[in-house]
Amino acid sequence: MENNKRPETMERITTAALAEQFIAEQVAALRAQIGNKKVLLALSGGVDSSVVAALLIKAVGSQLTAVHVNHGLLRKGEPEQVIEVFRNQMKANLVYVDAVDRFLDKLAGVTDPEKKRKVIGAEFIRVFEEEARKLEGIEFLAQGTIYPDILESDGVKAHHNVGGLPEDLQFALVEPLKFLFKDEVRVVGKALGLPDSMVYRQPFPGPGLGVRCTGAITRDRLEAVRESDAILREEFAKAGLAGKVWQYFTIVPDYKSTGVKGGKRCFEWPVVLRAVNTKDAMSATVEKIPYELLEKIVARILAEVKGVNRVLYDLSPKPCATIEWE
Repeated sequence: MENNKRPETMERITTAALAEQFIAEQVAALRAQIGNKKVLLALSGGVDSSVVAALLIKAVGSQLTAVHVNHGLLRKGEPEQVIEVFRNQMKANLVYVDAVDRFLDKLAGVTDPEKKRKVIGAEFIRVFEEEARKLEGIEFLAQGTIYPDILESDGVKAHHNVGGLPEDLQFALVEPLKFLFKDEVRVVGKALGLPDSMVYRQPFPGPGLGVRCTGAITRDRLEAVRESDAILREEFAKAGLAGKVWQYFTIVPDYKSTGVKGGKRCFEWPVVLRAVNTKDAMSATVEKIPYELLEKIVARILAEVKGVNRVLYDLSPKPCATIEWE
């Protein structure tokens, strides 16, 4: 653990100047570690992996191969943003893997939340391994490990899906953010020129929308989660709540209720809105959304999202409810 202990003299990165200093130090360290070798990164589009990717592009450029796996459980527009930012703007060597059908076929009929998590994690490792084996000369594997991961899991960041790679790949680890806290990572990401929508992305579970499409995942209900979530995020942004509420999202449970559309009876899903504030995720309070905003969100979801006839607001704090439903 000694090599994974944050230096006591390390200053908290709270300003752009400190971030620039950190970037310069890490670019030099990465060049010294990697040399003229090649490095591989699983790029989810989340804050940590995106900042690592931007650092590596600055340090070693085309020696980095970033692999973005679209498992079909990302939020609306996220795969497109990864391609736009890293391939089109930063000119990264980005491998995009469309594995949507593969993941959703594996998840068909799986109802238990823990089993869903295991299926998603295991399949991601398989896809990433397949892509890694297609590449030649890779000697390093970059991870978005940050300091809380070391404190909480003894240095293993399983949700970046590298813990299960076969030993014969024998990659040496590259972890440039391992002594940073999340707020510091965001300051560094901003200094590296990443867009605010990526730098300040709200917390997102490893299994993605898979835990917000409760029960067995179906494509149509998953799409209802994705579309309703996009509406909620758009309206929160317009109302100036995007940076003030810690986490907000939608859930589409695996049950239906009776409604009326076009003068005819319908049997469709509800959408549940969830918006919470927290300091440490151990407890959470419910955000008091202005009723006028709620009405606008409800009207849009009922008009624009297929298969939905009811919108609910989860008023449960943590404890005793958890933030996510699964």
